[in-house]
Amino acid sequence: MLRPASPARIARLTPVTRKSGKSADSETSADATHPADEVRAAAHRARQRVAVIIPAKDESRRIAATVRSARAIPFVDLVLVVDDGSEDNTQHVAREAGAVVVRHSHNRGKAAAMETGAAVVAMRDAPDRSPRILLFVDGDLGETAVNTAPLVPPVVEGHADLSIALLPPQPGAGGRGIVVGAARRAIASMTGWTPTQPLSGMRCLTREAFEAATPLARGWGVETGMTIDLLRQGFRVVEVPCELRHRPSGSDLKGQMHRAAQYRDVQLAVNARRVRVAASSVRHAVTPGTKTPPTHR
Repeated sequence: MLRPASPARIARLTPVTRKSGKSADSETSADATHPADEVRAAAHRARQRVAVIIPAKDESRRIAATVRSARAIPFVDLVLVVDDGSEDNTQHVAREAGAVVVRHSHNRGKAAAMETGAAVVAMRDAPDRSPRILLFVDGDLGETAVNTAPLVPPVVEGHADLSIALLPPQPGAGGRGIVVGAARRAIASMTGWTPTQPLSGMRCLTREAFEAATPLARGWGVETGMTIDLLRQGFRVVEVPCELRHRPSGSDLKGQMHRAAQYRDVQLAVNARRVRVAASSVRHAVTPGTKTPPTHR
């Protein structure tokens, strides 16, 4: 089993933007002069909980290892599998491995599974405690799922609203970077930030950030749409290296069709947001004083 990334690797975070106008140095200085704030922050971290949400379809061969591994992540007290219309025993295997399982009667897509998972977690959140942080994990990570742990501290400690996993090169991957490049350029053009892995599905974020990103873009455009939406609203985003292994799409016909669907969905998500920005600009021009979402450059 791969070991979780060390705290030293967490220091390689790539900050994108902040909701506050304070610099990192000013925040450190403020913390140092207010010990009571440190105590309150420590108490908050001690009470903070994380829910792992695993959208899955036909993952019966890997889901048990993924669930057991995810349960070992610090702060995690709930592992939820959303069985998105599987035709195999995914739901039963996941439940036996210790996950809470909810099931779609038919396949509705990753975005719908993510929204279902977040809704179920919200129903399980205690009214007298902070909402759980949401950690989305792919069902095919197997025993490496625990290595998403470095995504949690930046969010728990308040340094980021969304953390995105940077994966190492995956053996057997057959893509040529066309879809990744398209998503990267679109995000850069609309937000001013160029991500390394814009399609990475392993993401940790606050409840506030998740709700700000809904409704999620459909299909394979969910990650690109989420990143654009949150950055344009001023949320803080970081990328974090994680030693993860998943099942990559190959260079065969099935893999090529998968990447074609990815490209289509990314373009749909991007175009929908460009239309939204253009409409907002028109409203602002017609109605002076109307606020437009910020673009971070």
